[in-house]
Amino acid sequence: MRRPTPLPAGPGQESVWDYPRPPRIEVVDRHVRVEVGGLVVADTRAPIRILETSHPPTYYINPNDVELGLLQAVPGGTYCEWKGEAAYFDVVVPDGRVERAAWWYEEPTGDFADLKHHLAFYPALVACFIDGERVQPQPGLFYGGWITSDVVGPFKGEPGTNFW
Repeated sequence: MRRPTPLPAGPGQESVWDYPRPPRIEVVDRHVRVEVGGLVVADTRAPIRILETSHPPTYYINPNDVELGLLQAVPGGTYCEWKGEAAYFDVVVPDGRVERAAWWYEEPTGDFADLKHHLAFYPALVACFIDGERVQPQPGLFYGGWITSDVVGPFKGEPGTNFW
């Protein structure tokens, strides 16, 4: 499988093709907000982001910055080769329920221990913002990367990208 041609990064942009594999975890100074139906579900200025080759960053939020009363644990999970077992949550607001919109790692493995109980949200299912910019979801239905104007691809997730 041939590596795709990275798009050129402009001033102030990062290419996902410069991100490492295995992924890197880093705390960043960005304002991250998550909303459902105009209701703020999470708001932080110290998110953790994960950087992995070919993926837009995924942002994780400390549970102290999340309205945990709006989350309901649901059965089933997934496994990440780097982070371990993920557990999922529905977001429940007065106007309804967004199924499996968030996840966390109860016992993240190795270098990802700092992610314990930090929550990530799917921008395809809820409104996510970084420094006021509305996030676009990573392509496909599996990954939870956050695409903003400061990151360029191409991004893993579209059909035919499984082996990038």
